[in-house]
Amino acid sequence: MFWTRFISSVVLAVIALVTLILGGPLLAGITFLISVIGYLELCKAVGIHTKEKKLNGLEITGILGIAAYYAAIYFADGGLLSLIAIVGVFMGSMCVYVVTFPKYASERIMANFFCFVYAPVMLSFIYLTRHLHYGEYFVWLILISAWGCDTCAYLVGICIGKKKIFPILSPKKSLEGCIGGVVGAGLLGALYSYLVVEKAVADQKVTLIIVFICMAGAVMSQVGDLAASAIKRNHDIKDYGKLIPGHGGIMDRFDSVIVTAPMIFFLAALLIK
Repeated sequence: MFWTRFISSVVLAVIALVTLILGGPLLAGITFLISVIGYLELCKAVGIHTKEKKLNGLEITGILGIAAYYAAIYFADGGLLSLIAIVGVFMGSMCVYVVTFPKYASERIMANFFCFVYAPVMLSFIYLTRHLHYGEYFVWLILISAWGCDTCAYLVGICIGKKKIFPILSPKKSLEGCIGGVVGAGLLGALYSYLVVEKAVADQKVTLIIVFICMAGAVMSQVGDLAASAIKRNHDIKDYGKLIPGHGGIMDRFDSVIVTAPMIFFLAALLIK
């Protein structure tokens, strides 16, 4: 199990490295693909997709919306067209609800829009961050804040973790580990900024700003991790999928990245010119 998980982590790291460096259509395509998979995993988890083999009307609406949304941000830089795609999924879900009534309960209609925003829209901020000014440097802050925080929190929790902060939701998480993850992400961000970003952004000192961004992103990454776990507990499932050996599904591996990416995008856009 350890080696399976380790090999999967290495493969994911290589894919992330290549994809984020190249950006452009490769990043857009990969992000679109994992968004669709993440959306379908959520649909299955929350009961939008039941035991039926084929995609139902709500899932088709969601997938069409994801395609329209990513086409808008890739070909038209987002803006009005991306908002149309987002609202279009809501309106499309309502149309399915009305036309097929009483096939779907209202809870499934609301859950469908939630799943669309939760995975596809939130994940799109990886691509959007990469295309900010200096985005080729800032996009790495997402991984530092998410996966860096996760690693640091695990190590600190193993070494000195005592006080259980979420005993029902996540019994293994400790207050010391959570703090260690945030501090660790800040230190990793400082090192990355000193070695890389300061040389690229020559007209302003950004290390302290990046430390703040990474620590804020680390807080949100832990919220994302716990929120994804809460959904699994609510619906009594162990993993969202089996796509990634040793890790589970896309939602199991990208749960922290999903909510970290928008945080990094907004803070980088607001604080660094």
